Formats: sequence, C-alpha cells, structure tokens
Amino acid sequence: QVQLVESGGGLVQAGGSLRLSCAASGSIFGINTMGWYRQAPGKQRELVATITRSGSTNYADSVKGRFTISRDNAKNTVYLQMNSLKSEDTAVYYCNADVVDWLNSVRNYWGKGTLVTVSS
Repeated sequence: QVQLVESGGGLVQAGGSLRLSCAASGSIFGINTMGWYRQAPGKQRELVATITRSGSTNYADSVKGRFTISRDNAKNTVYLQMNSLKSEDTAVYYCNADVVDWLNSVRNYWGKGTLVTVSS
C-alpha cells in the first residue's frame, strides 16, 4: 500500500550534477529515516546517505562533500543532490524509507531504482 518512486537519474558527464527525487505515497502517517543506496555494476549495494525525520544526516565517505541529502516531510519526499560526479558514482540508485502508518506501525520500503551513468 506504500510505494516509493525515484526520478532524476540519467546520463551525465564527470564533474556534472544530478538531483534525484523519491516520493512516497500510500497509507502514510509519516516517515522516519529515509535514505539512498546504490549498486554499481559487479558490486554490492551500499549506503549512500540517510536522513532522519528531524533532519540528521549521514553520508558514505565516498560521497561526503559532494552529495547532499534532504527531505520535504510535507511531501513525503527525499532528495539527493549529486555534484562533482565521478565515473565511480555510476550505479542504480535506490530509495529506502521507514514508513509509519496511522496506527504507528513502521515498515521498511524500497523503490525500484533509477540509473545514474557518469561518463568519463
């Protein structure tokens, strides 16, 4: 009953920027932690960044200083601003969220992913 839909992926040159968005919809009272994960070709899925309901953030060392995670609680949306992109950022980026329903039950959801390709 909850869906996460990512958007904003695409092809970009090294050094360029992209902004990813993930909108949650369905039976939602609120969302606790939201995050972005990525899976590069031939590699395991890894955490990119997370953000709590109150705005506390955490970043992977590989993206710190280049990426910024943010959220709009009123829109149940999380964003990932990606600057100074490198070829090693190429991956499918997945949105993740801990969704609170109207009975205070928390469940974790994943989006289907959006592909980011950085050319070099």
